[in-house]
Amino acid sequence: MKVGLQIPSFTYPGDPVLSDRLAQIVTTADQAGFDTIAVMDHFWQIRGVGAPEEPMLEAYTTLGWIAAHTSRARLLALITGVIYRQPGLLAKIVTTLDVLSGGRAWLGIGAAWNEDESKGLGFPFPPVAERFEQLEEALQICLRMWDGDESPYRGKHFQLERPLNSPQPLTRPHPPIMIGGGGEKKTLRLVAQYGDACNLFPSDQLQHKLDVLRGHCEAVGRNYDDIQKTVYYAYDTTHGTQKIVDDLGGFAEMGFSLAIGQVKGVYELTPLEQIGSEVVPVVQLI
Repeated sequence: MKVGLQIPSFTYPGDPVLSDRLAQIVTTADQAGFDTIAVMDHFWQIRGVGAPEEPMLEAYTTLGWIAAHTSRARLLALITGVIYRQPGLLAKIVTTLDVLSGGRAWLGIGAAWNEDESKGLGFPFPPVAERFEQLEEALQICLRMWDGDESPYRGKHFQLERPLNSPQPLTRPHPPIMIGGGGEKKTLRLVAQYGDACNLFPSDQLQHKLDVLRGHCEAVGRNYDDIQKTVYYAYDTTHGTQKIVDDLGGFAEMGFSLAIGQVKGVYELTPLEQIGSEVVPVVQLI
């Protein structure tokens, strides 16, 4: 079982220099043994985390900066909104991150949901069915570009005359694709057909979702075991780390291999160090 950090907020107490504090956080996580470091792909802060007016950094600019401050952790947006970038550009962005990070990039992608931020910055926000159509086409385009297929792509929503991608990613055959969400009819079907990993929330009926994913894999002739199962998990070391170890052990028994999420008090750095010393060595043996 591996441990991953998601950074959902860039609001830190004491009015610090944001870049300095963020550098401390990602460097500490990288050295502590966190397998993955992720940021959200939002223009504004989201409900449940903070007010829209709170600082929010653009995801891929931030991931490139994080790459320069780390040496081993894998990097991704959890989760890229498909409507925020043309798929051809997205493939280039993830390729660039992979090349410049030494092969550490993932593509985390989903259908997007935040209508307020989209309309606020002038981005179209089509109905959910259309967003899922765009998601499937974006997956097809990224895979085609990473495969070196330069033949024209003619989709319902996107048309590419020559999907040239040079250089190619260091990660072959391509950067791993994580498709976020637990929708049983569309999202998990796309995971089975195109994804290398899924990401589910503990509030979901996890075993049921995994069973649904297995069914989709059988329907498309995909080996269920080839898909990495990841779960979102909020790390809280306030009362020690034994509960974290126990929770991650439970996830591992279900077939999950990565628990990625926010760490309470991350800006204090000590929780990251504590997880690195008391959790990572234990759960990596599970």
